[in-house]
Amino acid sequence: MSRFNRSLTLAAVSLAALVAAQGSALAGAFALREQSAVGAGEAFAGVAAGAAGVSSMYWNPATITMAPGWQFEAHGSAIIPRSDITPTYTVPNGLARLGGSGDIGQDAFLPATYANFQINDSLWFGLYTGAPFGLTTKPNPIWAGQLYARTTQVVSFEAMPTIGYKVNDWLSIGAGVRAQYFHVRYFSATGPTLTSPSPLAASAGLDGDSWGFGYSLGATLTPFAGTTIGIGFRSGIEQKLDGQFEHFGIPIKANLVLPESVSVGISQKVTDAFTLNATAEWTNWSRLGFPRVTNGLTGTLLSAAPYLPLAYDDGWFFSAGGEYRFNPSWAVRAGVGYEISPIETNTRNPRLPDSDRIWLSLGGTYNWSDNLSFDLGYTHIFSVGDTDINIAPGNPIFPTRGVVLKADVDSSVDIISASLKYRWDNPAKTIPAPVVRKY
Repeated sequence: MSRFNRSLTLAAVSLAALVAAQGSALAGAFALREQSAVGAGEAFAGVAAGAAGVSSMYWNPATITMAPGWQFEAHGSAIIPRSDITPTYTVPNGLARLGGSGDIGQDAFLPATYANFQINDSLWFGLYTGAPFGLTTKPNPIWAGQLYARTTQVVSFEAMPTIGYKVNDWLSIGAGVRAQYFHVRYFSATGPTLTSPSPLAASAGLDGDSWGFGYSLGATLTPFAGTTIGIGFRSGIEQKLDGQFEHFGIPIKANLVLPESVSVGISQKVTDAFTLNATAEWTNWSRLGFPRVTNGLTGTLLSAAPYLPLAYDDGWFFSAGGEYRFNPSWAVRAGVGYEISPIETNTRNPRLPDSDRIWLSLGGTYNWSDNLSFDLGYTHIFSVGDTDINIAPGNPIFPTRGVVLKADVDSSVDIISASLKYRWDNPAKTIPAPVVRKY
């Protein structure tokens, strides 16, 4: 195999992690759950049942019918990840002298905005903008795993106009249209040979982007006073990436279908001051499988690495929390979550060393006035069990091509979230009911 073809193969293999930009964060694989400061303060318990206010529309568009009047929310999360990869065994053994990855986590800021407008007692319009996927990992430029990962970056943006309809006092439904931009930029080391990579090897990588479209559906039920049950569905979105390997200038195409998810939430008012919330969320990561990679010049599958090894399992997230309101001005909340990662040892790589995690959250709200309020949330995430990387003979997902990398991963994430919420209309003014005419 020529040097050019070997390098092209390495770059194609690296494409397997092209959307894995956030290292050990945040919502299983490469999704971003941090869409709400209110939700963050309670480990996102009950968000599909409206526990996060207007921002609950991200998980369930029907929840906008729970927010009266004309409201706007701006949320922001500072994400501070830490993830160190320490090689325990390499082939050739000389790779070990290049050392570990260092901290691959890159701090990031994730914004999200929401607006809802109540037309009458039955009809609402809303809008979400934010980033459902993304972040960045960046190991040391010279390290033992540089043939499998150097810098990886993902940027996404989504806008979702939403409509909600209150059918009656116990049932609301909602739907949204999702327009999503997806941009990836990643690099891996090249080398004169696969078994003796140079510490100063050049980087090759893909830079590509795409637009995709999907939808969101949801419903809320209020079977008893003080009890709300919500279910929301976010569809998969196909992204047809167009890009080039910057080192070689060879166009590459790859089609990915980003996974759909189902969120179920329940909110139970225990007293006038205290509310309990819970969430169960499923994400269909197993749909990724092995997406095809084609040469943009010939339209044919790459001969050496025709598929992206993204054979994940499904992901699950469970959380429970509570909110206590001291008075009309102050409320506090807390929650705990457990996340079952879709990534196991045979699918874990240095770009995305994800694992099962526990979420611990605290938060609070201050209502400045009837129209203006502020929220603050803090979350600490840490891994449970062993987090190993095993790119070795016998691994069905990552062929070694002469380079073996076994490593341990130590990671955690701290998230600080804040939001500003403003109600533009007069809270004391009643929204008129629909006009009904008799002919």
